[in-house]
Amino acid sequence: MGRAYQNRKVSMAKTSDMKAKVYSRYGREIYVIAKSGGTDPNGNLALRSLIDRAKKDQVPAHVIEKAIDKASGGGGEDFAPARYEGYGPGGSMAIIECLTDNPNRTFGDVRQAFTKTDCKIGTQGSVSHLFEHSSILVFKYDDEDSVFEALMDADVDVMDIENEEGTLSVFAPHTDYFKAKKAIIDCCGEVDFAVDEIQFIPNTYITLKGDDVALFEKFLAMLDDLDDVQRVYHNVELS
Repeated sequence: MGRAYQNRKVSMAKTSDMKAKVYSRYGREIYVIAKSGGTDPNGNLALRSLIDRAKKDQVPAHVIEKAIDKASGGGGEDFAPARYEGYGPGGSMAIIECLTDNPNRTFGDVRQAFTKTDCKIGTQGSVSHLFEHSSILVFKYDDEDSVFEALMDADVDVMDIENEEGTLSVFAPHTDYFKAKKAIIDCCGEVDFAVDEIQFIPNTYITLKGDDVALFEKFLAMLDDLDDVQRVYHNVELS
């Protein structure tokens, strides 16, 4: 699979001006996960993983604590996940994951980003079947064979393991995320994961040329401006 996963997800933290948006997106996601699965990270593995990722992205502790406190209150907004997919410039494809308290508003906003950049929003499944929905766990460890054996013993359907100078990248189905992570920790001890996420990984990539480059950049910028958008995945090789 190569190291292209680093380009698979659009970072929402391109400039210091966008830190507030990053904090807001993490705060919303932490709130939703804590509200649905419990506010104790020790009993809610999804919450614990999300908090670890937020800390790596330098989200302040008070943002995390505020979202958890809000979830423990029992009230607040009722956010629901929404996923949109479609076709961008030059034959590109995109998957947009959102958390929304108003699906009609969110759909209209995302659709506008498509239509204003000569893109076409599709139905569910229109492009996602050309992506792998994968767990990605990247960490420093030398013994690839022992990790593979531990994953096999844990009944994880390993898609790929890469070893680049002592850094292992494990790819597994998204449904095996927690099994894979636990197997790695049981095998290697406490692990500092450089990447610990579930992503949509395209089966193939394309390179845009000419006017399509500017259109695609505008498309991403419009999505980036939407508060409800959490993540954007695409099949474009970014320079």
